[in-house]
Amino acid sequence: MTRSALLFATAATLVLAPLTARAADAELTVFDWAGFGLQELIQPYFAKYGDIPTYSFFADDDEAFQKVSTGFKTDVTHPCSQMVSKYREAGLIEPWDTSKIPEFANINPRFLNSSIFKDDGGVWYIPTDYAYTAIAYNTKDVPAEDVASLDVFKNPKYSQRIALPDNTDDVWSLALLATGVTDWTKVTDEQFAAAAAWLREVHPNVRLYWTDPAELAAVMATGEVQVAWSWNDAVALLKAEDFPVGFQRSPKEGVATWFCGYVNMKDGPGKEEKAYDFINAFIDQSSAPQLLANIGYASTNDAAMARSRWKT
Repeated sequence: MTRSALLFATAATLVLAPLTARAADAELTVFDWAGFGLQELIQPYFAKYGDIPTYSFFADDDEAFQKVSTGFKTDVTHPCSQMVSKYREAGLIEPWDTSKIPEFANINPRFLNSSIFKDDGGVWYIPTDYAYTAIAYNTKDVPAEDVASLDVFKNPKYSQRIALPDNTDDVWSLALLATGVTDWTKVTDEQFAAAAAWLREVHPNVRLYWTDPAELAAVMATGEVQVAWSWNDAVALLKAEDFPVGFQRSPKEGVATWFCGYVNMKDGPGKEEKAYDFINAFIDQSSAPQLLANIGYASTNDAAMARSRWKT
C-alpha cells in the first residue's frame, strides 16, 4: 500500500506534562497538542514579538473538539484532518485569508484536495504537518524480519512486550490493515468482525496501551516494551537519547499516514494579525527542520521540506 492510499488521522503528545495553559503572549491563544508549544517551531513569531503565544494543550482530537464546542475560546486550533468537518458543521471556524500566508502556495496540493478544507467559501484549513503510524521496535532485541509483517503483534515471542495506542483511530487502523483492509471508509460487517477478532487475539500480548509518545518512549527505553504501533514522536524521542530504535514503515500489509493542521477560530479572543503571524511562522521554511528534529514530523510545505533535506 502506498503512503497516500490510507489517511488515518491522529496526532501526538511529546511530554508527560499537565494539559494546562502556558501563559505567554496574551494577545494570541493557541489550542494545540501537548509538545507543540516550542519556540523552535515558530521562531519567526518569537523573533517578532519576543514571546510565544499562550498555549492550551489537549491530548486527543475528541477532547479538543468537546472543549471548544462547549465554549472554550481560542484563536487557533490544531485538529487533524478528519475533525475539520465537525468544526465547520458546528460553526466554530472561519476561512483563512491565504493572501496573508505567503508560504500557502508551497503547501502540497494533495493536502487540500477536499471541499471540506477548501471550497467556494474559502480555505478553512491550513494543513501543516504529517507523519506515520507504524512499527517502532528495539533493534537490539528484535530482528528486522520479525517486523516485516503486522503479525509481529500476534507473535508469542513478544508476549507482554507489545504496546498499542489508547485511541480508536490508531488501534483500528492497525487491525484493519492487518486483516487486509486499506480503505476504512468502506468497511463491511465481515471486515469489522475480522478486525475485532484480530484485536482480541493480540490483546494478551499487550503490556501497555499508551496515551502519549513520551510514555511509550519511556517503557521502550527500559526494555519493558520491544514492539509498538507508534507515531513518529516516540521514535524521535528515543533517537535523541541514542536508543537503538527502528521504525518499520513498510511491513507487507502497509502502515497508516495522516496529517494535521490549523483552523482559524471564529470570534477568537486575541488579535487576528497574530493568528496570521503564527501560521506563517509555523509553515516558514526555517521551521521544517525544527519540526523534524523536535517532533519527527514532516512539513506540508514542499519548499520547506526540500530546504530541510538540503540542510541535513
